[in-house]
Amino acid sequence: MVVKKRTEPDWQDIRVFLALGRHGSLSSAARALAVNHATIARRIQSLETTLGMKLVERRKEGYVLTADGNRTLATASDMESAVQTLGREGAAEFPRGLVRVNAPPALSQGFLLKRLADLPTRHPGLDIELATDLRKVSLERHETDIAVRMLRPSDGDVVAKRLVAVAYGFYGTAALCKQIEAGAPPVFVGFDEASAHMPEAAWLAQQFPRARVSFRANNHVAQATAARAHAGIALLPHYLGRVERGLWLCKLSPVPPDREIWLVTRRQGRSDLPIRTVVEHLKTIFAEHKALFEA
Repeated sequence: MVVKKRTEPDWQDIRVFLALGRHGSLSSAARALAVNHATIARRIQSLETTLGMKLVERRKEGYVLTADGNRTLATASDMESAVQTLGREGAAEFPRGLVRVNAPPALSQGFLLKRLADLPTRHPGLDIELATDLRKVSLERHETDIAVRMLRPSDGDVVAKRLVAVAYGFYGTAALCKQIEAGAPPVFVGFDEASAHMPEAAWLAQQFPRARVSFRANNHVAQATAARAHAGIALLPHYLGRVERGLWLCKLSPVPPDREIWLVTRRQGRSDLPIRTVVEHLKTIFAEHKALFEA
């Protein structure tokens, strides 16, 4: 029996390639698809053979797409979007399907989570995936559908809308705040060394270079918990500090300048009903809670 060489890509090969391209490692892609490493490797090799090109290179830091791989990923992402759109046909008047939202950890855990979780109840055909990631996640490579960012994007075929300004303050227990008001030197809860590049961490180190940092964590939610446990005072966005029970706004200055929150989507995704539904919901909740964020 003669086995004919495949001339058209297998959709399952493409799905695996999308997962590897987005996650960057066999382990992460395997977990995302609930398959083993061997399946990922076999599917990638199958797709490379079918297309006649090298798509990925293995390096110490993980799998990196080649130039052909990046072009293929963009095409495969468009194919995936088309398949999802087909799945939504027939109920165009109702939002239906999965919408992926990516946002910083503190903003996701401290504000977005409970305000997005009710959307599937209000729209039974709509599924939401909320992911937190400090690395730059690409909308153009379809790693997410909507990104909520603390910086306005400077490139890419995306649409960015400013949502709200974020102001900061120092928060701690009532006892610690009173000690500071009485003239005691502040003891801080801050970012760990791996997060020293964060704007708030850099600002705090510059303004209070000799101050003790008694506890370090990589996000504001963890820092708020430590501050509530009397470990020190934490520089927190008001949307967290104002709602954390047991925390008080301490009279300590200066405070860092406000930052801005931006809502970012792919330009071509603006007409997609499920994405548009989530976008409008995000605009609404930030507008309704504007006072929670600003000074």
